[in-house]
Amino acid sequence: MSPKAGWQFWIDRGGTFTDIVARSPDGKIITHKLLSDDPCHYKDAAMHGIRQILGLPGDAPLPAEIIESVKMGTTVGTNALLERKGERTVLVINRGFRDVLRIGYQNRPDIFAQKIELPDQLYERVIEVSGRVGASGEEIAALDLKNARKELEAAFEAGICSVAIVLMHAYRFPEHELKLGRLAREIGFTQVSLSHQTSPLIKLVSRGETTVVDAYLSPVLRRYVDMVQKSLEDGREEKKNEGEIEKRRGETGDRENEEGDGKKKESEKTPRLMFMQSSGGLTDANTFQGKDCILSGPAGGIVGAVATSEMAGVKKIITFDMGGTSTDVAQYSGEYERSLETEIAGVRLRTPMMRIHTVAAGGGSILHYEGGRFRVGPDSAGSDPGPVCYRKGGPLTVTDCNVMLGKLQPAFFPATFGPNADQPLDSELVRRKFTELAEKISGEGKKEGKSESENDSNIWTPEQVAEGFLSVAVENMANAIKKISVQRGYNIKEYTLCCFGGAAAQHACRVADSLGIKSIFIHPYAGVLSAYGMGLADQRLIKEHYVGSELSDTLVEDLKPVFLGLENEGSRLMREQGVQEDKIMSLYKVHMRYAGSDTQLVVDFGDKDALRKSFEEAHRKCFGFIMEGKPIIIEAVSVETIGINERVTDPVLEKEENPVISPVAKVRMYSNGEFHETSVFNRDELKPGTCISGPAMLIEKNTTIILELGWEGRVTKRNHLFLKRKTLLPAQIAIGTDVDPVMLEIFNNKFMSVAEQMGFTLQNTAHSVNIKERLDFSCAVFDGQGNLIANAPHIPVHLGSMGECVKSLIRTQLKGMRPRDVYLINSPYNGGTHLPDITVVTPMFGDSGKILFYLASRGHHADVGGISPGSVPPNSRTILEEGVLSEGMKIVEQGRFCEERLKAWLGSGKYPARNPAQNIADIRAQIAANEKGLSELRKMIEEFSLETVEAYMGHVQDNAEEAVRRVIDRLADGEFTYKLDDGSAIRVKVTIDRKNRSARIDFTGTSPQLPNNFNAPASVCIAAVLYAFRTLVKSDIPLNAGCLRPLEIIIPEGSLLRPEPPAAVVAGNVETSQYIVDALFGALGKLAASQGTMNNFTFGNADFQYYETICGGAGAGPDFSGTDAVHTHMTNSRITDPEILETRFPVLLEEFSIREGSGREGKFRGGNGVIRKFRFLKDMNVAILSSHRKFPPFGLKGGRPGKCGRNLLIRRDGSVLEVGGQAEIALKAGELFVIETPGGGGYGELSEPEKVNRKQSKTEVKQESTQ
Repeated sequence: MSPKAGWQFWIDRGGTFTDIVARSPDGKIITHKLLSDDPCHYKDAAMHGIRQILGLPGDAPLPAEIIESVKMGTTVGTNALLERKGERTVLVINRGFRDVLRIGYQNRPDIFAQKIELPDQLYERVIEVSGRVGASGEEIAALDLKNARKELEAAFEAGICSVAIVLMHAYRFPEHELKLGRLAREIGFTQVSLSHQTSPLIKLVSRGETTVVDAYLSPVLRRYVDMVQKSLEDGREEKKNEGEIEKRRGETGDRENEEGDGKKKESEKTPRLMFMQSSGGLTDANTFQGKDCILSGPAGGIVGAVATSEMAGVKKIITFDMGGTSTDVAQYSGEYERSLETEIAGVRLRTPMMRIHTVAAGGGSILHYEGGRFRVGPDSAGSDPGPVCYRKGGPLTVTDCNVMLGKLQPAFFPATFGPNADQPLDSELVRRKFTELAEKISGEGKKEGKSESENDSNIWTPEQVAEGFLSVAVENMANAIKKISVQRGYNIKEYTLCCFGGAAAQHACRVADSLGIKSIFIHPYAGVLSAYGMGLADQRLIKEHYVGSELSDTLVEDLKPVFLGLENEGSRLMREQGVQEDKIMSLYKVHMRYAGSDTQLVVDFGDKDALRKSFEEAHRKCFGFIMEGKPIIIEAVSVETIGINERVTDPVLEKEENPVISPVAKVRMYSNGEFHETSVFNRDELKPGTCISGPAMLIEKNTTIILELGWEGRVTKRNHLFLKRKTLLPAQIAIGTDVDPVMLEIFNNKFMSVAEQMGFTLQNTAHSVNIKERLDFSCAVFDGQGNLIANAPHIPVHLGSMGECVKSLIRTQLKGMRPRDVYLINSPYNGGTHLPDITVVTPMFGDSGKILFYLASRGHHADVGGISPGSVPPNSRTILEEGVLSEGMKIVEQGRFCEERLKAWLGSGKYPARNPAQNIADIRAQIAANEKGLSELRKMIEEFSLETVEAYMGHVQDNAEEAVRRVIDRLADGEFTYKLDDGSAIRVKVTIDRKNRSARIDFTGTSPQLPNNFNAPASVCIAAVLYAFRTLVKSDIPLNAGCLRPLEIIIPEGSLLRPEPPAAVVAGNVETSQYIVDALFGALGKLAASQGTMNNFTFGNADFQYYETICGGAGAGPDFSGTDAVHTHMTNSRITDPEILETRFPVLLEEFSIREGSGREGKFRGGNGVIRKFRFLKDMNVAILSSHRKFPPFGLKGGRPGKCGRNLLIRRDGSVLEVGGQAEIALKAGELFVIETPGGGGYGELSEPEKVNRKQSKTEVKQESTQ
């Protein structure tokens, strides 16, 4: 360290606490923690903390001359985003796209929510500009700067000073954005964010949202940075003024003058101020942007964890950062993992960020006991009121569990609670609250007909309740770690758990045990490691450049000057930040993908062969396969420029041989179902070489470390603490087969985790866009009778129907099933939905040769034959016209893949599959997903025993059944008839049996099966019923076969809801299913009709094929309005980004906007549909399969019906042809196809005063729009 070094302050300004690590000029490390917000005592926690460390009064100026640098991670921007308290912002975007960021990718976040809640937009005003550039750079429409100036000036005069400019294809062709940017600055906008500068990559939606975030948050950050800089400069100015006063007093003399000159130079020193970015690198305060601040604090934690772990000799770590409201986890094995696209607070950000997975399980996570289940979070008590033990009237939380169990001892915890902030944690109140909860749980556990001794076994103690909740929290955190490790193909047993954050060390041993991790690393500054990481971080910046071309030798040569230009730019910026030339290094990275896929992998730059090899190795590692012969696309290149900062290392201490250490206390701690006499040690007194066996408690300044029984802690020569499991865990956990509410929640999570891991495997290994990117698939676990246990659904129509496929195979194939066999089925008459939805089923055999369980995965294949490409023909009349059909066939026979049999099936019939190779690739992915499920279930059996797993498969169904019965108790009888556009009708009558707490859903009276393809297989009808009743359950119950037990579903044979072969069914799956759900909600009086269609749109020719479904308006409910422009009910598939659509297909998307006025009036208004306009640049065959073009979606309880949808064809001569709901048309180049989707129905009748108010509001809006 330089002898002239000054103080360094490394700061993590978190949501609850601000952590500070200070390094004094002599190298001593000091840590400090204070509340982030305490306006009664200080304006800013970071600056106040620096004053406290330096021993200055709260209002004293900071002595800038002795401060070398301040390195900070901050949640200022994150909090502004979460709380929607950023800068007033106007969005400038192409005409026709004013709503494109609001619509996003059209999927809803919670598929079971009746009230669909989407995040509020960050911009308050939109300006549409006329200029338009095509995907190849041609100017389609000139930029109208005159009108743009007029609207920008109006926004500026309204007080808006921040503008986000987002134009189609500006990532490659930015001229229009640059002109608008210059105009905005000329007008006076103080923040101008241009999308091509913010994120120079394809995808209008995520690039646009990133640009809006940048415009919205950058001014907030700038104000905070200015405040910090002013605080640092105020001291310098005061010192400078003192020098001038001394000079005026006439103090002379050579020595005095020399000292004066020295003082002057010292007084002019400005501390270096840097901020941590989401990508894991520091940047100068002047270059810190809104788009780079979201994970500022957590990124510091990753950097600190990696740097300290490497000092300790650990190469592979799982970072485990548990704070007050949530837990952040990440994986590191030699290189930082970054995500190029991340969704945070409902905003899609397309900028490099640390790949961090967050789970809502922190110390403040609230405990819930409901419906016989122990649940933790996702809500948090925060710091105000905080947990019960904080003495502010808060609820029971995870922290209270640790107090109840003796793992947090008030005597060893700062006494900062109560009205005067001088009282200890309130353990007595915690005990009282847990005792009350234990009595409630014990009372519910007592059952009539049981003996007294049997009921006594259901008595819960407060400690058992607290440990039960803690077990659930541990399972939640372990599942989060699995998502960033096991799911991504990493062997977690090779990793060390690196713990930091205030709460992680209390739970580390239990989380490690849950994952099978044998080693835990806890740094001496683990409680403030995110702050410590700020001091260990390098300066980094990443420059990106879009390429979008196929890999070739020529392209590689063309990229070399591109890399050099990015490197030169990065190096220049680093030098401007004060980094010396010899401390700058650059990393060349290439972002690659297969043609037709959006999944990118990042590899190091090299020649063509090296790039191909690196990409294929990365693809095989992530997804388990490569696509032979498939073109590889270089999507983008990037250069990461690193300014290497001074390396900080933990000192090597003198190691003592067999050091003797005495505990400072003995306490009772409850763990693993019993009390333990536990020694308490002061962590600061532990010398290198010290070894402590659990159970033990280590107290340090910023956290409490718990060593569980069977774990041993050892202090290394660098004062690092390593925990190792010394006693093997029992091979099997004996918990019995009787239902236990804690284990019920844990098994719910475990079964769901199996299905989710299957889904992750399928998504990653599939070849088709439908599965990989539109997420049109589901995976599920079934018991030995084919009853659904857990489902990871993306598409609700798959929900109840997969079980029917499994049961059909059991009926027809059971005798021939052998271990390692796999079956395929897609018959709509045997549990399928429509033919493109292929279900792959794998039976799981036990040691006795008996089938224990079934695993199934269903994916929507791009094409399975039929009369139209995509296998969704609008005018099919029989099932044979929709593709190839299987009622069940063996595709893997005792481990051997029957590829020839599969090819023969795909090539059979009059209309065979068009791309059987892709079908086979996706089927292999489905087989792999099922294998993943088998593997995870085997691990579960090894851990708990087959009897226990089977028992809990029954218990989770019982629990779901009871949840549905409680809903039925609140329902009333009802009936409803709903007309389809062709005049046929669905009739449903719901009858509630109060005595048996059940419901009969009777579709008698529904029209006979139809000659068209709107027939819905019985499995689709069952799925719709299951979906509707699941949405009525407000709590987060697992979806399984138990939900159907209280429901008697009557579907008449030969009706359009139970058609007989060879009826066509393709629209039954995508259209009639929507009618069924709306009819059920109408009968129950719960929800007005949503758009009631999926608006299936396909186009293609000999070279191109494309399919999408289009969102519309959601229906209003008893106390909420419907949501605009969102997918509803039985689908939730994503829509293609506009820039990708235009880049890959010869089409111009002229408009994608909300269809104002299509959602109709009521006490609560229905949601609006959308307008989507395609202009085709080549001759193309177009097909539309849609509904509610004749009869509107109904309103309820006096609400008005939604507006019908429309399909229009506008010819090149301007003539307009209205197209029906189902049509196939040959379009000529230049013609326009317009789809206007239906709005949702209103709910409730407006009172007379409300009608007057609505009318006045409409008049005011109309007047404003004409001004």
